[in-house]
Amino acid sequence: MNFLITICARGGSKGIPKKNILKLGNHPLIYYSIKIAQEFLVNRKGKIALSTDCNEIKKVASFYGLDSNYTRSEKLSNDKAGKISAIEDILKFQEKELNEKFDVILDLDVTSPLRTLNDLNSALKVLLSDANANNLISVSPANRNPYFNMVEKRGSYFFKVKDTHNFKSRQVAPEVFDLNASFYFYNRGFFDQNNDSVFTDKTLVYNVPHLCFDIDEPIDLEFMSFLLEKDKLKSII
Repeated sequence: MNFLITICARGGSKGIPKKNILKLGNHPLIYYSIKIAQEFLVNRKGKIALSTDCNEIKKVASFYGLDSNYTRSEKLSNDKAGKISAIEDILKFQEKELNEKFDVILDLDVTSPLRTLNDLNSALKVLLSDANANNLISVSPANRNPYFNMVEKRGSYFFKVKDTHNFKSRQVAPEVFDLNASFYFYNRGFFDQNNDSVFTDKTLVYNVPHLCFDIDEPIDLEFMSFLLEKDKLKSII
């Protein structure tokens, strides 16, 4: 089985400028994704590919052993560009350059580094156990249930999120999860279906059994740095 591991790290970020290479502990954030990608490919056939529009990110990645001659286009680097398109573009680039096809694509999100090798191996087993599955996404238990305790705006007023079943309590509502943005597995055929979202009618999930969240705002980075300093993430990164 031939794996392509994609690490997407564009230079622009409105929430935290240059967040992909900001320090978390003793290393830049991107280091943790490169490190686990390298560990995942031990005794496996595959390639790690960096998708970025930023030469500074390329330089940092190269320091940790990930060189790249691919540059993400401006069209795929703006705030409105979807990540699926960015992954598909580097996938086709690598297949053409190497003259080979990949079987499974693993995308590691730089800003959600709280993942373990066991997570990746276990999630891959889940994906491979279902021959019909398109992809698998990492999730965590949700703190709020949209069927019961979330509201949406309709016109000038706010109402319970539309629920055709009209569940009366959280206990009887369906179990729901949050995407923690840590990792995504795709079977190669996913990118031949013109999907523009990770959600298909054959999508699986892996419930990460430990703390896992992504860095969107400066406070997220401060919180994760605090946990790292207090040795609370020793078994995760």
